[in-house]
Amino acid sequence: MKFGGTSVATLPRWQNILELVASRRAEGARVLVVVSALTGITDALKQLCTQTATDLRLLSAQAIARRHHDLLADMQLDLPDTLATRLHDLDGLAAHGTGDLAWQAQVQAHGELMSSALGAAFLSANGLTTEWLDARECLEAVTLPNQNERTRLLSAIVDSQPDPALAAHLAARGDVFITQGFIAREGVDPDDASNKGGRTVLLGRGGSDTSASYFGAVLKALRVEIWTDVAGMFTANPRQVPGARLLRRLDYEEAQEIATTGAKVLHPRCLSPLRLPRVPLLIKDTNRPDLAGTRIGPELREEAPSIKAISTRKGITLVSMESVGMWQQVGFLADVFNQFKQHGLSVDLIGSAETNVTVSLDPTENLLDSDVLAALATDLAKVCRVKVIAPCAAVTMVGRGMRSMLHRLNPVMAEFGQHRVHMISQSSNNLNLTFVVDENVVDGMLPQLHEQLVRAGAMRTDDADLFGPTWEGIYGAETAPHDEAWWINDRAKLMQLAEQHSPRYVYHLGTIRERARALLTKLPVDRLFYAIKANSHPAILRALAEEGLGLECVSPGELARVAETVPASTPRLFTPNFAPRSDYRDALEAGVMVTLDSLHPMEHWVETFDGHDISLRIDLGRGSGHHDKVRTGGSTSKFGLPLDQLDAFVHLATARHARIVGLHAHLGSGVLEAGHWAEVYAQLASLAERIPSVEFLNIGGGLGVPSHPGEQPLDLDAVGAALAEVKQLYPRYQLWMEPGRFLVAEAGVLLAKVTQLKGKGSWRYLGVDAGMHNLIRPALYDAWHEIVNLTRFNEPATAMYQVVGPICESGDVLGSDRRLPESHEGDVVLIATTGAYGQVMSSPYNLRGPAEEIILD
Repeated sequence: MKFGGTSVATLPRWQNILELVASRRAEGARVLVVVSALTGITDALKQLCTQTATDLRLLSAQAIARRHHDLLADMQLDLPDTLATRLHDLDGLAAHGTGDLAWQAQVQAHGELMSSALGAAFLSANGLTTEWLDARECLEAVTLPNQNERTRLLSAIVDSQPDPALAAHLAARGDVFITQGFIAREGVDPDDASNKGGRTVLLGRGGSDTSASYFGAVLKALRVEIWTDVAGMFTANPRQVPGARLLRRLDYEEAQEIATTGAKVLHPRCLSPLRLPRVPLLIKDTNRPDLAGTRIGPELREEAPSIKAISTRKGITLVSMESVGMWQQVGFLADVFNQFKQHGLSVDLIGSAETNVTVSLDPTENLLDSDVLAALATDLAKVCRVKVIAPCAAVTMVGRGMRSMLHRLNPVMAEFGQHRVHMISQSSNNLNLTFVVDENVVDGMLPQLHEQLVRAGAMRTDDADLFGPTWEGIYGAETAPHDEAWWINDRAKLMQLAEQHSPRYVYHLGTIRERARALLTKLPVDRLFYAIKANSHPAILRALAEEGLGLECVSPGELARVAETVPASTPRLFTPNFAPRSDYRDALEAGVMVTLDSLHPMEHWVETFDGHDISLRIDLGRGSGHHDKVRTGGSTSKFGLPLDQLDAFVHLATARHARIVGLHAHLGSGVLEAGHWAEVYAQLASLAERIPSVEFLNIGGGLGVPSHPGEQPLDLDAVGAALAEVKQLYPRYQLWMEPGRFLVAEAGVLLAKVTQLKGKGSWRYLGVDAGMHNLIRPALYDAWHEIVNLTRFNEPATAMYQVVGPICESGDVLGSDRRLPESHEGDVVLIATTGAYGQVMSSPYNLRGPAEEIILD
């Protein structure tokens, strides 16, 4: 059990340690506690080493001693002999300072020597007999080729081969030990007869974590626990991404990649010793020991490929080397990299082309200053043209099986496409993908990239076995819990409906009414229309009309459904796209407001719009949404009038005596950014200033519904506040909106029953009687829907399935890599968030019948 500087600096923290160690003893384990120096003491010791005057060194030693005496006083303990000896030794070193590296190592080692002596006294005095152990008796550094005196003494590497004799010796001595992180003894140098070893050496940055791992490997421990002030490793830096998720499980390689590429919780050096003996490592929060934390161990075979984390490193310097003569030139790279070696620089990323090699230098592994870089550039210029690009930042996605996830990264690639990308590097071990960008953009990118990874299904936060709660959920201020899905409380009724017939769509009108009232209450809209293409069930149309919503249609069939279902007084909109002339004519004759989105109708159908009020849909030049196929703006989308044709449309409308009373824009679906609609509103308002007849601005819909676990729901209060701010600037225009999926998606579920199970290699297929003919969104949009086994709802999810339907298509997959309870034929399966674009998009493909629809009030 390793405890860092903040964990050993105060009496309450030591009381925590006492409880934790006692709990491990209660499990029957012998415990070795590894401690860092008290917070600030290592820095104070380093400062002591820089002082040349003896009296100043002695004053520093006295200040360090006072810190320990003060803590002893808080513990109500007398000075133990072990600590008295260390304080006396520190005084001697301060009084007779030599300044050499061996002396510096001895001085700096005293932080851990003193904190461990103090800890042994406290634990023993409080009923937990604890043996003080000198780490230098157990850990011996090895001499490596090309090591100089500094690295040998101040950044040593320890032999971590299991030592059964040492384990047996300690077991005979006691049950609880406390020792030091950060220090070891020097081994004998076989190439230097004068070096007999035995000197104190330091393990460098992250040394205490590494010490714990060395001890874990040498003793072949049950596990190593790193106790710190956070719950474990997260999917991103939680101070930048509050929605970052706790990583419950990682393998050694993934954890090392995450640590190496930016995570500060764990030093990457501490993982290597544990791989061969396969000792697991746990990261735990000292203040919240009940949290499971992160467990790191051997590779996990049965899991879906997933990006586990996205991290950033700032201060990256790129060195670009170009030479026409390098193509197939023997020894060119050897000459180039020899220059980096000569200047003591470690290369991180490498990218190459026929005439260019570009490498990155990480400041955490190199001393980078203008003099070093200038000297390097001067020497490299002898063999190539050199360009130094700085400051940069590296953005790295880590996850086993990275190449198999590239197809899911389209939204992420689009985000990078908005910035200058200097280098892309895909690791040879298939564990990471790195983009190097300008440093000043990376902070703003990280939250967006994290969200895109979750929404694209590349970061599989739905797998609760791998991903835990969010940082905000663990450490943030208490917030109102999200509403529990309605179907959880209605499980028994749903089971009964599925047993009667399957598959079946079930819609909950109470949820639909609740969503409508939330929009009317929180958003400053003058008219709210429901886009009935999301779900045109008559009961849903009647419910929303009763709540005061108008209805938006896109076809004559939808207009007919509305006419036969709701009162004629219900406001209606008609917004077709590339429809025939008759559709527009019939709608206008029925008194429905019609929206146009191209020049063609106004150019060629002279009499159709004469004397009518119309609405105009404009393409604002960009699209938004969770998938390419739901982005309805930009030149690649068929919707909307291009801005450069606006003046021509206005001229034609005036000539046809048609009055443009509304402007409309809809950029896409599944938007979760609260400021999106205010931006659309402001752009439409600025355009409306050029058209005096405009009375309303229709900002479309597309309000996002979270699907993946960890996605935050749309903040309607924030949306309303942003809209209200813009509306104050343009009070003459009414605000219209036309959401669809937001109102009905979460109100619907698709019930199905398990038909068959099949195993193929490592894949397990779970067949159900619903398929892509019932729900095409997963095949069409890569949409993710929660899938649960209602029959075994409270059983642990121990099996990984591909959930598939009965349609003869490879694309008939409703959910990939889903963790569910072990399932059996006849089990009832529920597919959630299917109230929108489910039944309305179904087909009779394979001549399989439609799913029945059931309404629950």
